Amino acid sequence: MNRCLTLLGAAGSVVLLLTACSTTKRLADGEALYTGVKKMKIESEVGEKTPGSVVSAVKAPLSVKPNNPLFSPYVRTPLPIGLWAYNYLYTPKQKGFKHWLYMRLAKKPVLISDVQPDLRVKMVEDILDNNGYFNSTARYELLYSKHNPKKARISYRVELPAPFTYGSIEYPSVASPVTRLIDSLRPGTLLHSGSRYSIDTLTAERNRLTYELRNRGYYYFRPEYLLYQADTTQQPLKADMRMVMARGIPSAALKSYRVGQIDVLLQNVEAGPWDTLRYDRMTVVYQKPLKIRRRVLARAVDITPGEQYSVDAQNRTQTNLNKLGIFRYVNLNVTPLDSLKGSDSLNVMIDAAFDRPIEAEFEVDVTSKSNSFLGPGIIFTVSNNNLFRGGEVLALNLKGSYEWQTGKKEPGESSSLLNSYELGINTTLGIPRMLAPRFIPRSSRYPARTTFQLGVDWMNRPKFFHLVSFGGSAGYDFQSSANSYHNLTVFKLVYNNLLSTTESFDKTMEENPAIALSFKDQFIPSMNYTYTFDKTYGDGRNRLFWQNSITQAGNILAGAMGLFKAKKPWRIFGIEFSQFIRNVSEIKFYHRVGRDNWIASRFLVGIGYAYGNSREMPYSEQFYIGGANSIRAFTVRSLGPGSYRPPKDEPNGYWDQTGNFKLEANVEYRFGIFNRLHGAVFLDAGNIWLLKNDPARPGGKLRWKGFWNEIALGTGVGLRYDISYLVLRADLGIGIHTPYKNPDKHGYYNIQSFKDGLGFHLAIGYPF
Repeated sequence: MNRCLTLLGAAGSVVLLLTACSTTKRLADGEALYTGVKKMKIESEVGEKTPGSVVSAVKAPLSVKPNNPLFSPYVRTPLPIGLWAYNYLYTPKQKGFKHWLYMRLAKKPVLISDVQPDLRVKMVEDILDNNGYFNSTARYELLYSKHNPKKARISYRVELPAPFTYGSIEYPSVASPVTRLIDSLRPGTLLHSGSRYSIDTLTAERNRLTYELRNRGYYYFRPEYLLYQADTTQQPLKADMRMVMARGIPSAALKSYRVGQIDVLLQNVEAGPWDTLRYDRMTVVYQKPLKIRRRVLARAVDITPGEQYSVDAQNRTQTNLNKLGIFRYVNLNVTPLDSLKGSDSLNVMIDAAFDRPIEAEFEVDVTSKSNSFLGPGIIFTVSNNNLFRGGEVLALNLKGSYEWQTGKKEPGESSSLLNSYELGINTTLGIPRMLAPRFIPRSSRYPARTTFQLGVDWMNRPKFFHLVSFGGSAGYDFQSSANSYHNLTVFKLVYNNLLSTTESFDKTMEENPAIALSFKDQFIPSMNYTYTFDKTYGDGRNRLFWQNSITQAGNILAGAMGLFKAKKPWRIFGIEFSQFIRNVSEIKFYHRVGRDNWIASRFLVGIGYAYGNSREMPYSEQFYIGGANSIRAFTVRSLGPGSYRPPKDEPNGYWDQTGNFKLEANVEYRFGIFNRLHGAVFLDAGNIWLLKNDPARPGGKLRWKGFWNEIALGTGVGLRYDISYLVLRADLGIGIHTPYKNPDKHGYYNIQSFKDGLGFHLAIGYPF
C-alpha cells in the first residue's frame, strides 16, 4: 500500500512539474501565445435566423487552431508537449540527442501575430457581402491571461443586417444564336426573385450556362464572358440583376463546332513497329502488337465525327479509356484556338500508353483478435490486367495464416503455441463492363464490373476440427449515380465439409444440437444484393453512409425440387443444401466538429431466418457480437444470445453464442492529441437473439419483455495513430451493463468488479 502511495505521489509530482513548465519562455517582448477562441458570437440585427451555410462560412476563417487543440479552436489538451519541447529542448547545436529530440517533438508556438485577427474580421465582412449581408460589422477582442500576460484568447462578435434578396432578373437579349440558346436555358435557372443574394449562386448559374453551351458545340465559351449588373436603388433590400455578354468576346467562342477527324495514338511498353488501322469513326496508329480489341476501343470512344461537339462526350471518352485499367496515361486534345483557321470542326487527338499487364503483390500482416488470438498472415497475388485485350483482370491469390492464443492456458491444455492455421487459393476474373443479356441496359457514365470467383480454403483448428470450404460466385458491381453503389451476386455456391473433429468439439455439438445443425456438411447456394449510399455534404462536414444487404439461399433449388415433387430433405449430389434469408442494414453518420474532430455514429440491425430445407442457418451466416469493432467492453462471442450465459466451467461455451437477430449502436467522439496521435471516447450498445426457442440456451429468444435489460452497454477510451495508409488502434472498453444477471451484483450496473468489465483491443483501422 505504501509503495502504491509512493508511486502515485511520484506520478503526481511529475504531472505538477510538467504543468508548471512555461509554454511562453522563448517568446520575445510584445509577442503573445494564441490559446484559442473564447467566444464566437454571430447575431442578426433584425432577429432573423442566420442560415447554417453562412454561419459555417463565417466561422471558417475565425477557427484557427491553437497549439495542441482538443476541441478546436476552443479547448486545448492539458499536456502541450510540443510547446514544452520548443521551450526547454532547444539547442543551437545541429546534432546530438537533444537536437534530435527537439526536431521530433517541438512545435512552433502559434502567436496572436500569426492569427492576424484584424485581417480575419475583414475577411468575414467580405464573406458576408458575398452572401447579401452588406454593411455588416465584425470585431474582435484580445483576452489576456491573468496569470500570464504572454497568453491571449480571442473573442469575436459579428453583427449581420437584414440580407439583400434578388428583385427582377434579366438575361441577355436575344440577338444571336448564343443568346438565343442562353434564353432557352432559362427554365433551369438557379436565380429566383426573393432568394437571398449570393455570389456563389451567381457564379453557379454562370457556370451552368457555360457548361450547357460547351455541350452544344460552343467549346471555347468561358464563364467570364457572362457578366452581372446589379441595381440596389429601386427597392429597399432588393438587388435587380441583369446578365449581359462581355465585350470583346473572341469570335471562336461564339461559334458552334462539330467533331472533325479522330486520331488515336497507342504506345506499348516495349517499342515495336508502327501500323495504322482505319475505323468508320477514327484512325488508330499503334505499335505492334495491338493490345486492345477493336470493338473495346470503339466502344470506349464516345465521340462521332460530324456530331455537335460535346464536353460530356469528351469526358466520357477519357473516363471509359481510364477505367479499362490498361493504360499508364490517357491524354485527349482538341484543335487549339490558334489553329482553327476558320474551320467549323474540331479534330480530336487521343494519346495513350499501355501499362505492364502483369503485377505481383506480396502482403504480410499481423492480426490481433479480440478472442486473444495472435498471428501473422501472408497473401501473394499475381494478376494479369489485360487478359483478353479488354481490361479483363485475372488474379490468383494465395493466402496462409496461423494464430496462437495468448493469455492464460487452461489446465491440461497443450503447451504448443500453434493453435490454428489456414490455407487458401482463390482465382478471380474481373471484366470492366456488364456482361448481361441485351435486353438489360448496360450503358452508364459510371464504372461497372462483372466478377467471377472460384476458391478453396482449408481451416485447421487442432483442438476442434479440420474444415474445407469450396466456393464460386458470379456478380456485378455498378453505380447508378454519384452516391449510389450496387453489388449483385447472381450466383454463389459454397460447400462446407468437416473433414475431422475432436472429442471436445463433438461433446460441444452434442450439448448444442442447434449449433451442430449449422456445422453439418452442406451446400449453400445463394444470391445477394447490396445497396450502398455514400454522400458527403455540408461543406464536407457531414457524411451519411447507408448499406443494406439481403441474401437468400436455396430458394431456386427448392422451387425446382418442389416442382418435381422430390422428397425432403432436398439434396444435390447427395448432400443437403441450406435455405434461408438474411438481411443486414447499417447506417453510419459522421459530423465534423471544428476542423479535426469528429462525432461518428453507427446503427446496425441484422436478421436471418432458416426455413424449408433447413432448421438452422449455417454457422458462418449467424450473427455474433463483441470485440474490437463492436461492443469493445466485451470480447468477441462473449455476449448473448439474449440473457443466456454459458456455464463458467465450459471452456468452449463461446461456440453457441451466436444468433439470428442482431442490434447494435455505437457513438464515438474522435479528436486530435498530438501530430498523428488521436484519441477517442466511445459508447457501445447491443446484443444478439434467437428467433426460435432453444432449450440448450435459455433466455436466448427475442422477447419484448425484458428487452431493454438484454442490451449490453459499454463505454471506453482509445488511441489511434494515423500513418496515412493505415491507422493503428488501441481501445480500452469499460463494461456498464451485461444482458445476463450476476448474482453478486444487482441493479443496472451489474459488472461484478471493475477489472472484470475491462476489455482491451489492438486493431488496425477505425471500428466503423
